[in-house]
Amino acid sequence: MDIENVKNACSAAASQGPTGVSGSGPSGRSHAFDGPAAAVLDSRGAVVRWTGAAEELTGFRAEEVCGRPVRELVAGLPDGDLRDAEMPASGRVRLWHQCGDTIDVTFRTSKVGGSGSAEVLVLAAPTHHVADHEQGAALLRALSAQNRITIAVHDTDLTTVQTNATPGTLDGRPVQPGARLSDVLCAEDAEDLEAVLRQVLETGAPVVRRNQQVSWRHDPARQHALSLSAFRLEDARGRPTGLAALYFDNADQMRARRHLDLAREVAERVGGSLDVVRTAQDLADVLAPAFGDLAGVDLAHSVFDGDEPSKQLNAGNMGNAALAPANAVWPAGIKRGESIPPLPDHPLLRSFRHGEPVVFGLDEFIAMVKGPQLVEYLVPKDTHSVMVAPLHARGLTLGTITVWRCGRSDPFTEDEADLMKQIASRGALAIDNARRYTREHRAAVALQQSLLPPATTDTPAAETAGAYLPAGGGADISGDWYDAIALPSLRVALVAGDVVGHGMPASATMGRLRAAIQTLADLELEPDELLTRIADLVQRLAAEASLGDGDTVGGTCLYAVYDPVTRRCTMASAGHPPPVLVRPDGAAEAVGMSPGPPLTLSGMPYETTVIDVEPGSVLALYTDGLVERGDRDIGQGLRRLTEALAASCRPDRALDETGRALLADLADEAPRDDAALLLARTRAVPAEDTAHWEIPADPAAVSKAREWMTRQLTTWGLADLLFTTELIVSELVTNAIRYGRPPMDLRLIRHHLLVCEVTDSSSTQPRLRRARTTDEGGRGLFLVAQIGGRWGCRHGQNGKTIWSEQAIRDSP
Repeated sequence: MDIENVKNACSAAASQGPTGVSGSGPSGRSHAFDGPAAAVLDSRGAVVRWTGAAEELTGFRAEEVCGRPVRELVAGLPDGDLRDAEMPASGRVRLWHQCGDTIDVTFRTSKVGGSGSAEVLVLAAPTHHVADHEQGAALLRALSAQNRITIAVHDTDLTTVQTNATPGTLDGRPVQPGARLSDVLCAEDAEDLEAVLRQVLETGAPVVRRNQQVSWRHDPARQHALSLSAFRLEDARGRPTGLAALYFDNADQMRARRHLDLAREVAERVGGSLDVVRTAQDLADVLAPAFGDLAGVDLAHSVFDGDEPSKQLNAGNMGNAALAPANAVWPAGIKRGESIPPLPDHPLLRSFRHGEPVVFGLDEFIAMVKGPQLVEYLVPKDTHSVMVAPLHARGLTLGTITVWRCGRSDPFTEDEADLMKQIASRGALAIDNARRYTREHRAAVALQQSLLPPATTDTPAAETAGAYLPAGGGADISGDWYDAIALPSLRVALVAGDVVGHGMPASATMGRLRAAIQTLADLELEPDELLTRIADLVQRLAAEASLGDGDTVGGTCLYAVYDPVTRRCTMASAGHPPPVLVRPDGAAEAVGMSPGPPLTLSGMPYETTVIDVEPGSVLALYTDGLVERGDRDIGQGLRRLTEALAASCRPDRALDETGRALLADLADEAPRDDAALLLARTRAVPAEDTAHWEIPADPAAVSKAREWMTRQLTTWGLADLLFTTELIVSELVTNAIRYGRPPMDLRLIRHHLLVCEVTDSSSTQPRLRRARTTDEGGRGLFLVAQIGGRWGCRHGQNGKTIWSEQAIRDSP
């Protein structure tokens, strides 16, 4: 082989390796070279050709090594002649450097001039640079082989110079060699990415994993997830020559993130309401358009009412509860609140009955229903994929979720079916909680309504109207109540009370207290004495309560008795807010009174307050839920209520309308405490319909009382009641003279009843008994009870009153 051939071989070998590599020996000295070192050995192993790169690597010049055995340059070589062994094709050795250091190199050998030649070409480079080069090449090959990573080198004009993308794969690659981003992406997306790449060129600051949704130019309707990483390329002088960009297909990561976001949104938004329809709508709103283009929730008809669904649930006994989006165009067969038409049996539906979501393609759905008209009736326009998932909770199938994908959106995948199963499970629990609450709330409302009195009453003493607002805007039934109790002698008792706690226990306690107050009211006790006995009852109820619940039994109460004859109202309070009196001229004020302790404290006295009430006045009794709220104290709330009553209680306005308006204006949208309001517009018995005499303590007064009564009934035109009234007056006056103490009074009241009252200063309680044949007395009250409508006795602070009532014919 001639010298010229060796030169050419060395030059070719040098061009195959990297340039600008350096090596260092044990002393740390750096040895730079411009390519792999090359040398030619003869058959004896002597150096016959030594390149400049070899000189740079070892520090030895050509004239110093040519003609010498190469073994003299190799450190640690065992004794022997290179001719004794075949030259290895490759390997690693340590070479001496002129400075005395050694250099770890990797070499390759090849015959020069063909197989018959004895000369050998040796190429060597520092081992660590060879390893770096091999690892870098392997890394580039691995990156280039990734399906979801596109590597592109752009010049300073952002034209693609090199890329691992192959022609014809635009769907998966953002660029092609020789193209620009605008040739592949939609104009807006390309402009955004090029702005980022220009910033990298200008600043040199790399961009790492910048996520962006892009659309291909040939398919602008479909979005793809792309992640960009880019860094600037520079020449030896640090000037930018372009940039390298890595485009990642981020679809899986973005899909997983969307699934997590959707699951989190379902957890946050679904279940916040205890209304079945509201919960179903929240579920549909979360799913569309985040999971599908359209979504609907269908529930068993019984679920709407809070009842359990039937075991054999099918489309025929379900109704639509929610649709989303609300502005979508739905087919005729899908309407909010309408029943769902039954579908034929199909193998796909059997997995649905086992709690698994079912995915239909449009063709599968058409084949299942076997009717193009039914498809048009039930399938939204442009639908290509449908997913149906059962709402299964606590062993009950409550209904279904249906999600449609339309137009150019992707079909449902298997992992999305798994996600829908989780969403349906959480949604079903929320709907079932709302269903169970609906059932319990309906029972509590029924109990509350059965325990409350009629909303309006009309008695000779007053017309009344009551209104009640549960806590939580109707969500929480509690123990506030009101009552209007008709009493003898045309009087009326007005009651407002508030029981501690919420729910069924509070309603039950309220019912027991209301029944007790009605019973005690029939005994015609004074307000202070009645509240004392109710407080004793509350103490007994607390003692009977289960361990730990005794502290929850208690409450407050206001009891007032209005007499239309005297036009006075007597009242007492057990820790309850005072009533508000609205006079006929519109002036309103809270009644000044001293409330006693709440009903939880027995044995404490209550103070009675008496006020004069003009006819046409309105007495307003209420509970603290109407005047207490978070942003104001009870004093501010009472002033606000007083002002509202003054403005609303007009004579020409119905009381029930006034009560509803006041509750709507004064209560919060979702009050934390329930509120009750009782309005009573007072009336008065005209003076000409009453008559009053003082009875002297003389037996002869009995006959005079009969004469007086006869004249009064004749004046009133009640001659048909003369005989019975004469007997009643004779017996009651006789008993008062015989057993009572003066002063004594006889009073007649005419209304729809004729009331006869005899009052004396004795506190002795009369008793009704059946006299024996030989008894000379004891028949008076028995006769009164037989000939009158009803009779009774009430005690006051200065004595007792025995009364008797008779119906007046043709009275309203």
